[in-house]
Amino acid sequence: MGALSEHEARVSSRGIFEQLYSDYNKRVYVSPDPLQFLYDYDDPLDREVVALIASSLAYGRVAQILRNVKRVLDVLGPHPASYLLHSDCDGLTASLCGFVHRFTDCGCMVDFLCHVRDVLAEYGSLENLFLAHYDGDTWQAVEEFVAGLTKCRESAFLLPRPSKGSACKRLALFLRWMVRCDEVDPGGWRQITPDALFVPVDTHMFTICTTLGLCSRKSADGKAVAEITEAFREISPSDPVRYDFALTRFGIRNDMTVEELFARWERN
Repeated sequence: MGALSEHEARVSSRGIFEQLYSDYNKRVYVSPDPLQFLYDYDDPLDREVVALIASSLAYGRVAQILRNVKRVLDVLGPHPASYLLHSDCDGLTASLCGFVHRFTDCGCMVDFLCHVRDVLAEYGSLENLFLAHYDGDTWQAVEEFVAGLTKCRESAFLLPRPSKGSACKRLALFLRWMVRCDEVDPGGWRQITPDALFVPVDTHMFTICTTLGLCSRKSADGKAVAEITEAFREISPSDPVRYDFALTRFGIRNDMTVEELFARWERN
């Protein structure tokens, strides 16, 4: 018999990916990850606010990310959506005075939170803002979602746009957390299905995917995201982001190296 086609090879690898999912898609492997904050919020309105804050600040060193996400959430209290709806920018500025997360200072964070508040007041939820622009094209909906949340250049860094060529990794994480529902991803949004998601791609995930033959691009940009997502769609058509969490544990957790992942692949 001849060699397997690229598509056949990917489909045949489903068993390996499913084993990784079975082994590592568990809450015990979440920490350290800003996703862990979402588990404290049962109300989808609160959870989506927390998810947007946690994912938007998910750049830099993980210890710094966790510390600064917690700083913001401590201000917003147990019901962040309600707190924001009843807050004003001056009060938030006083509460977050001195806040700095790399390129994001207090003024930028407050501006961001005030835009979230305005969206909640106008649309009722972040989900409704997304749905107002969703017609099956997730990238376009993300573009309009970001436009509705960023009214100035300073806050735009927290939510980059697909039209700028960004991989939008943090927004992809936000959507994964809110749309998927399993032992790791808590879900909360009901109108978007997992098949509409795109893979969160940073340099770490890009390296894994290029090594496994799932991407031929030279950089981790929006086009790489599209290629990687389509590759995973061949493997898991209804849920192309299904294996993201399990794969990215390797190299993020101190007890799981990327070399171990690749060695496991070679054995199969």
